[in-house]
Amino acid sequence: MEILSKILSASVELFTQYGFKTITMDDIARRAGISKKTLYQHFANKQEVVSESVTWYKNHMCEKAIASAEQSENAVEAMVRLMEMMDQTYRRINPLAMLELQRFFSEAYFLFREKLVVQDVEMMRDNILRGIKEELFREDVNADLMARFHIETALMMFQSNLLINDRYDLHFVSQEIMEHFLYGLMTPKGEKLYHKYKNQYLKKAVNI
Repeated sequence: MEILSKILSASVELFTQYGFKTITMDDIARRAGISKKTLYQHFANKQEVVSESVTWYKNHMCEKAIASAEQSENAVEAMVRLMEMMDQTYRRINPLAMLELQRFFSEAYFLFREKLVVQDVEMMRDNILRGIKEELFREDVNADLMARFHIETALMMFQSNLLINDRYDLHFVSQEIMEHFLYGLMTPKGEKLYHKYKNQYLKKAVNI
């Protein structure tokens, strides 16, 4: 793995596990297995590392989600496979990470949010339109509005003490919200497929 990829991968591991505020350049260099001097040859400061690693990770997840959707038989399976992917992600992420990103690294958070609006909304809208065409989602659904609503709801999960607390962890809340969202979209035909894929993918994810 080239040095830049090692740095970004190590940074993402640390930030998702421990948040953004406490991690130092020393921590990043140590996790990447490089010297601090080498790290500073690629990044001038922690702000740059945060911005680049967030962008790198967001692009990686988006590419993974698109590939998963393309491999799915239909729009419902694509949604459930997305739920599985996010479940695995949220089991690893520190809920405080997004709050710290927003508070202490606002420029990086803005870039992250912009990519959500451009990439994730487009991906979700395309899949909703696919589901309508397959008669798995209601034909009267406004695909663009519902895609934007879903992304805004996903971001809402990270607001302090609103949904994530001692009773409800991040991956549980994510699945509940996504399921609620899907039931608002699906036709009876889509619901039957949803139960099939839910047993196939999400029960497996719970046992990981």
